[in-house]
Amino acid sequence: MATYSKRGYKTPKEKEEKLDANFIEDVNVDEKDSTTAGVFNSLDETASKTEDWVARNQKIIFGIVGGIALITVGYLMYQKFIAEPKEDDGATKMFLAQQNFQKATDGVKSDSLYTLALKGSEGKLGFIDIADKYSGTHAGNLANYYAGMAYLNTGKYTEAISYLEKFDSKDMVLSALAKGAIGDAYSQKNQPKEALEYYVKASETNKNEFTTPRFLLKAGQTALASGNKADALKYFTEIKEKYEASPEAATIDAMIGLAQ
Repeated sequence: MATYSKRGYKTPKEKEEKLDANFIEDVNVDEKDSTTAGVFNSLDETASKTEDWVARNQKIIFGIVGGIALITVGYLMYQKFIAEPKEDDGATKMFLAQQNFQKATDGVKSDSLYTLALKGSEGKLGFIDIADKYSGTHAGNLANYYAGMAYLNTGKYTEAISYLEKFDSKDMVLSALAKGAIGDAYSQKNQPKEALEYYVKASETNKNEFTTPRFLLKAGQTALASGNKADALKYFTEIKEKYEASPEAATIDAMIGLAQ
């Protein structure tokens, strides 16, 4: 029987398997040969451990965070509703005491006015009560200074020292004056060693043209009276060399002569 090929007929080819262009062949990588793989595995393990730790300690973590938030809010509330009103109230109540103190400093019935400034008058608090009831505020701190100075001016030196030692200020003049006043109180109590110590502290506190030469002179005079001419000469010389425009420098040459 004869066979023939149909025109145009082609033997069908085996069907080719098409590959997905997006397919990535799975390749096994030996971890020993891949530092990156090791790092990622390590990170995965660390992250997993961290998550486990957080999960186990959620209550503690939330408690700490909540506690910090509570403290912060409490501090802000305290400042707004307690500290600031207390500060303003203390400053207001100290006004009359400050007036009495200023009048006494100006020489008007000094002793009695200093007493009124300390103990209060006209139903208003004096420096003693303000320092106590408004402790921790600027007004209470300033009341310590005023009380100390009032006691110093009325001859109650032990009380003066007690209040002035409580006073703490960044003000360059007041802080030096307070230390110098303690020196004055010790000098009046005939305790030259302690007086000299505080005069030196006052002269070294926030050095300036006003308080520094003033207390250097007192330090020099105290040292000279105690027979310590070397230290006296040092203090007097500092005034001459560094504060020649100060009132204390006007007679410093004579003081230097006594110390030599």
